[in-house]
Amino acid sequence: MEEAGNSEDVTPSAFGRGSTARRIVLGNALRRLREQAGISRAEAGYQIRASDSKVSRLELGRVAFKERDVVDLLTMYGITDEGEREMFLGMVRQANQPGWWRRYSDVMPNWFQDYVGLEESASRIHCYELQFVPGLLQTEAYARAIATRGRPDFAPPDIERRITLRMQRQRILTGVNPTTLWVVLDESVLRRPIGGRRTLLDQIDHLIESARQPNITIQVVPKQLSGYAAEGSFTILRFSEPELPDVIYIEHLGGALYLDSLDDMELYGRALDRLAVDAETPDNSRQLMDKIRSEVAAGNL
Repeated sequence: MEEAGNSEDVTPSAFGRGSTARRIVLGNALRRLREQAGISRAEAGYQIRASDSKVSRLELGRVAFKERDVVDLLTMYGITDEGEREMFLGMVRQANQPGWWRRYSDVMPNWFQDYVGLEESASRIHCYELQFVPGLLQTEAYARAIATRGRPDFAPPDIERRITLRMQRQRILTGVNPTTLWVVLDESVLRRPIGGRRTLLDQIDHLIESARQPNITIQVVPKQLSGYAAEGSFTILRFSEPELPDVIYIEHLGGALYLDSLDDMELYGRALDRLAVDAETPDNSRQLMDKIRSEVAAGNL
């Protein structure tokens, strides 16, 4: 978007498929209009009967938009052309469409709802995993073993909804214009008997089959190089919209971190490059997964 007032750069058709990305693009367009008009966030907040922090959250795409507020802001920013104003209001309506995952809000924390929205909007996802197979590539049995912490007899009452949510997230990898997924797995993930031997064997089979899809790349870091390039798991989400920065997602026991500074991107980008070099090539990784599967089947974990 070269000019904030150039409607050709902010049309709804330029949006990603997810409402999270739509909110971020719209918020960014409104921020640039405000800055171009020389208006402070506090002044904009007063115009819509809100605080400057509310305007900041709107411009970051972290909250839903009200049409009335956008109308008032456009007037304040000097946008008078009816066609352009209606374009922005159309963007508001699209950005406020609830994501499909909202029906599962009762089984996931707020910080994870943000991630699912970004995941759906991403055009490319790069992740490094040290402990588990990534959720986007888990089988149902593997996901159930994790969700029950290996004790299926003590499954929480919402377990089936959690598993359904995880399986539905995987739809971004299929269909028209699927998301590109590049996974780097530590070899130990393939040897950790989550759910028992049968579940692990089926999971490895699923990984081998997934790696044959043109939009999915899996590399395995052999045990002799494990732990050198990165000390923990992380995911990098990349978007087709130039207005959207890459996002680094790091999950921990009580929540998650979302990083998007240039310094963080450089640090994690270098780690990802090192991991790609340390890991086996995609072809060799498939061969290694086959080898490990045979060892697991023989009882050698």
